[in-house]
Amino acid sequence: MRLSLTRGRYIARLAETPQDILRAQRLRHRCFIGEHDGHDADHFDDVCKHVLVEDTRSGGLVCCFRLLPLASGSEIGKSYSAQYYELSSLGAFDGPMVEMGRFCIAPEVRDPDVLRVAWGAMTQYVDEAGVEMLFGCSSFHGIEADSYVDAFDMLAERHLAPKRWLPKVKAPRVFRFASERLRRPLDRKAAMLRMPPLLKTYLVMGGWVSDHAVVDTDLNTLHVFTGLEINAIPPARAKALRAVAG
Repeated sequence: MRLSLTRGRYIARLAETPQDILRAQRLRHRCFIGEHDGHDADHFDDVCKHVLVEDTRSGGLVCCFRLLPLASGSEIGKSYSAQYYELSSLGAFDGPMVEMGRFCIAPEVRDPDVLRVAWGAMTQYVDEAGVEMLFGCSSFHGIEADSYVDAFDMLAERHLAPKRWLPKVKAPRVFRFASERLRRPLDRKAAMLRMPPLLKTYLVMGGWVSDHAVVDTDLNTLHVFTGLEINAIPPARAKALRAVAG
């Protein structure tokens, strides 16, 4: 499958060479570990497709993520997410799925068009591959849950997965935000300010999350399992995404 999308000063494309993948791994190391020297790699890199978003003016890599296509929920155990969440409930999903992982944007980049182009590329892939569910782990930076109380309260009140798909606990360290949420009026503005951009985009498209966050000390993140059923995306939102995807 070919994937190529140019919008303004940015181009999104599939990695074609080992050097492309190494560039993505270096950016991931900077974003998740906070260091310039080194690269973030695991065995999933060998079986995933890697998407790069580059600045055509500087040639720099500004965003990357990887994709793991699955024929259906029966293959969910092969996913990266399955290391951290008990996902047997999703085994009944009978349509094509794709896991999006290691999504990151260079820390110095503040241009919202980068995220827009990344989602345009994802939309292009989803449409061409006939994907029916997009899923992955959405990360909060750091492992102190108290820093994100409003965001977790909002997830618990409005965005939990349907019971038929709800992941169960598997990881040794988790924060059960759905059962521990503060019983107080929801501060939506504060919640959205603390919500990671990737997760925020999932939510406005109708995405849902697990009822607990995994404490990942290796990457210094709290992450929630996130799912999005493609046919549940609001029509206006889907139209806007496809306009970017071209």
